[in-house]
Amino acid sequence: MTIEQRLADLGYSLPAAPSPAANYVPFVISGNLLYISGQISQNAQGLIIGKVGADLDVAAAAKAAETCALSILAQTKIALGDFGRIKRFVKLTGFVNSTPDFHDQPEVINGASNLIAEVFGDAGQHSRAAVSANALPRGVAVEIDAIIEIS
Repeated sequence: MTIEQRLADLGYSLPAAPSPAANYVPFVISGNLLYISGQISQNAQGLIIGKVGADLDVAAAAKAAETCALSILAQTKIALGDFGRIKRFVKLTGFVNSTPDFHDQPEVINGASNLIAEVFGDAGQHSRAAVSANALPRGVAVEIDAIIEIS
């Protein structure tokens, strides 16, 4: 079964890979590592904005993180041509635009981690950071970047 089939079976489809919003590239390959620049929360309706703990609850923010993971996969497919070169996801770093008293950043970033683990199995098990941010680009709720080991 291909990754695209696995995604479809789980009810997901890859979005178009977002273009960079400033002076950077969406990914870099160095040696056997693929670095995916931060992907912000967005869906077919546009940017998912707001402050978690005020404008969005944990469940809505986890769905926003899921959209970041799908954008990471879209960038990965452009970078590699297909998913066959992925050996494993090494690390995700997740940023949550949250109120000062919000403390459930790990549960928010689980939206991305769970999707990647579901789709890639053991190769989707990764290290991670989930941190709060006072603000994120364009006012989005979540931003996530990734490091992926490739062959």
